[in-house]
Amino acid sequence: MVSWRDTPQGYGRISRGFHWLMAALFAWQFAGALLYVGTGDTALTRFVGASHFSLGFTLFVLVLLRGAWALANLRRRPPHPGRIGRAAALGHALIYAVMIVQPGIALLRQYGSGKPFSPYGIPLMPARDYKIEWMMVPADWLHYWLGFAFLAVVLGHVSMAVLHRVLWKEDVLARMT
Repeated sequence: MVSWRDTPQGYGRISRGFHWLMAALFAWQFAGALLYVGTGDTALTRFVGASHFSLGFTLFVLVLLRGAWALANLRRRPPHPGRIGRAAALGHALIYAVMIVQPGIALLRQYGSGKPFSPYGIPLMPARDYKIEWMMVPADWLHYWLGFAFLAVVLGHVSMAVLHRVLWKEDVLARMT
């Protein structure tokens, strides 16, 4: 039986819930971005993309909660021994960093734009009559490319789980499923 909290043998229900919920939401975000790049502005891309801002905000909140939960469970989590374990820890740190920076700079751009932001109808940023240009620059430069770099990192993360299973006969994926 899976515990609610993490153990050295595997991740608990809460960690697993965060992981797979966020994976599904990121898949939706990536689908929208790839559709837009592949097909341009169509009814389908507008449908998928309509949730981009709200889901991005949701993912930002989820990563903060997930990070707090991970820190609270740090001593109970499965170990990552050796060089491969250190590489895994660095890879996970990179994933967390991008999951915080990516929506963080998007929120900074949103605030700088002067446009209102009300995810799920909750008013978080009121409209203004002026822009704050320096707040918009980081996301204008990085948000698009960082998103695709993050997709590459996620694909690397999935590939490593498969390599562990196929090459090294280690079922690390079972810790999270």
